[in-house]
Amino acid sequence: MLPIIALLGRPNVGKSSLFNRLIRKNQAITHDMPGVTRDRIYGEMVEDDVRVAVVDTGGMLPDSVEGDNGGIDRSVFEQATEALEEADILLFVVDGREGITGLDESVSEKVRASGKPILLVVNKIDGPEQEAKATADFHGLGLEIAPVSAAHGFGLNTLRARIAELARPLIEQGPEDEDAPERGLKICMLGRPNAGKSSMVNALVGQGRQIVSDVAGTTRDSVQITYDIGGKRYVFVDTAGVRRKANIHDSLEKLSVYRALASSKRADVTILVLDALEGLSRQDKRLIDYLALQRTPFFVAVNKIDLVPKEHLKALRETYEEALRIAPYVPTLYVSALTGAGLQKVLSLAEDIRRECTIRIGTGALNRAMTEATTRHMPPVINRRRAKFYYMTQADEDPPTFVFFVNDAELVKPAYARYLESQLRKLLGIRMAPLSAVFRSSHEKKEPERVLKTRAPRLGKSRQAMDAKTAAGKKHWVDSPGKPGGKPGGKPTDKPGGKPGKPGGKPGKPAAPRKKG
Repeated sequence: MLPIIALLGRPNVGKSSLFNRLIRKNQAITHDMPGVTRDRIYGEMVEDDVRVAVVDTGGMLPDSVEGDNGGIDRSVFEQATEALEEADILLFVVDGREGITGLDESVSEKVRASGKPILLVVNKIDGPEQEAKATADFHGLGLEIAPVSAAHGFGLNTLRARIAELARPLIEQGPEDEDAPERGLKICMLGRPNAGKSSMVNALVGQGRQIVSDVAGTTRDSVQITYDIGGKRYVFVDTAGVRRKANIHDSLEKLSVYRALASSKRADVTILVLDALEGLSRQDKRLIDYLALQRTPFFVAVNKIDLVPKEHLKALRETYEEALRIAPYVPTLYVSALTGAGLQKVLSLAEDIRRECTIRIGTGALNRAMTEATTRHMPPVINRRRAKFYYMTQADEDPPTFVFFVNDAELVKPAYARYLESQLRKLLGIRMAPLSAVFRSSHEKKEPERVLKTRAPRLGKSRQAMDAKTAAGKKHWVDSPGKPGGKPGGKPTDKPGGKPGKPGGKPGKPAAPRKKG
């Protein structure tokens, strides 16, 4: 069992920022708005080979015990009180810029009454030049002071070393427990606000770990709850409600939604919690499409069935089965977090889905399944060509990914790809896990390329015949004898009795007759 360090204090003193610095992870949401953290958030810090558990809590308002604000402030105070009771060392965090306030003194009374080791952490001190002035007001509390700046990192190394020094005597020396529980699944709760995610987590772990309220949006951060069930250590991740993007205007809610979707990717199995009274909304369908597109292993839990009359349960099931045909492989459970109905099947169903995600199938079995599927229903003919499947193999797992090698991947249309996916689920026994089918053109068995050896026919004589005739004409013209007095083969240049004409020119005029005597 690790020593537990709890961060306590009034709202907006920087507990979550300090928590992230200590565990060296950006796990808790930090925002300028006070009261962002409500539930307990757990992390682990390692310093000088000393491992401790760190707990971030919401701002403590002792006055909320008497007059609550919709029950939220009172619930936050109760969560912080439970962290105080289970912790071994307390870090009382205050704001060095504002100095000591009446609320700080009220919280200090609650902290000092526990009788546990306390370290007063004066936050928001940006450098040693501000240390004396910022800590002057807090010496009256009579506690050991540690000046730090969670935003800029001042004094954090000294604080970590001091925490390790205080926690070292609390670590049990000796061999590790051989009966340590087996690692279980990491299960993420996802859904719209007020669907009952936190109530389901509390019902599964049997404790009031999460704040439950009728007010939508009670959970603002992704909170991890570790609990041992049946000899296995499960991690439940409770997330903030995911609303439509058009309805989100607050930067804090945008960050909460981003954290919720990111948590679903990192979990082993995701449970999409729906409200039985509100039916399957457009936002629920968007979440189903998102999880299916991301190949996230998940199933649907329809909560609050205890509020549905018994005579309407059959119609409710038929309605959800019809609406969930957009993801036919996703199983559906009908549960009640209030009465516990159907919750005993949640963990076993999650284990079955996870088991299918890690399945590994040999190439021989895959090729037999491919042959049976393609023989039962041949691929359609596309542009006078038909897809020809050569072989298939499993490229990856979690989720199972299968690669089909075909002559041309463009010939496999989405409709036939869906048919192959459904056949693989039946033949290979993958009923609930996401499945990915990839089609790749094979470079080993390409069709031979057809080479055109002759030209297309044309009108008239061919070019070869024309060239041959021209060459023959030139040879006959060179070899033929010419006529006398002219060019070879040309016209005569002179006529009898005339003047000599120019070569190739006109004939000369006749000579005049001579007179006698």
